[in-house]
Amino acid sequence: MNQPPQPATPDLPGDLDGFRVEVDHDRERADVVLDRPPLNVVTMRERDQLRAVFEALDRDPGVRVIVLRGEGKHFSSGGDIRGFLDSTPERVSELAWNVAAPERCHKPVVAAVRGFCFGVGFELSLTCDFRIVSESAELALPEQRIGMIPGSGGSARLVRMIGIARTKDVAMRSRRIPARQAHEWGIAVDCVPDAELESRTDAFVDELRGFSPLAQRTLKGVLNAAQDAPLHVAIELEGQAYGRLRSSEDFREGVESFYEKRKPEFKGT
Repeated sequence: MNQPPQPATPDLPGDLDGFRVEVDHDRERADVVLDRPPLNVVTMRERDQLRAVFEALDRDPGVRVIVLRGEGKHFSSGGDIRGFLDSTPERVSELAWNVAAPERCHKPVVAAVRGFCFGVGFELSLTCDFRIVSESAELALPEQRIGMIPGSGGSARLVRMIGIARTKDVAMRSRRIPARQAHEWGIAVDCVPDAELESRTDAFVDELRGFSPLAQRTLKGVLNAAQDAPLHVAIELEGQAYGRLRSSEDFREGVESFYEKRKPEFKGT
């Protein structure tokens, strides 16, 4: 029996360069798949398109969670190096804005990483909310090897995650972080066998889908805004958001389902 066609994601760009988008509205999930084998090198044009895709998926009410992953054995070995030589300084200075699209997205974004996760690939994963790595994963900012530094927020985000001493050790030596160490340092939320990366990611996505989408996007916004704010400002941001959610239908449903000992049915309102 043929399945009815699913609604299309609004404004999703076509002719994608080196990646594809898979949207499953039945599972409220979208996958952004880096797909330029064997190493999934990211081009300049691809960065623009990735930004546009995340913005389009953010507007799609049928998508609750987005997964960023790579096709094949590697997440991404990094960017197209020659592309930097052909770009103007103004163009290069905009790269961090495109790479930060997962971070700006209001919905939870999960990076599922196996194999190489270098350069802009690592920087893209760092802008996601969660990273699940398989045991073959290696993460690195190798730009020092070509006389350059990370240019899309990699070192800035990493230093906030693991501290300045560890970041200097990794970035200034172009040192690779093995998967288990990435988990131990808190870069990844889980480290799993290679064969289990997809199933663990599926389970993680389904867990996120069980929460109120309104509460999740609110909390993501609060955490992103508060991470660089003084404590009293962060507490105020949290309190203001808490007060607004107090009148939401999702909160009412959460309270009622708790007392009725049933699974809540959140609507995102």
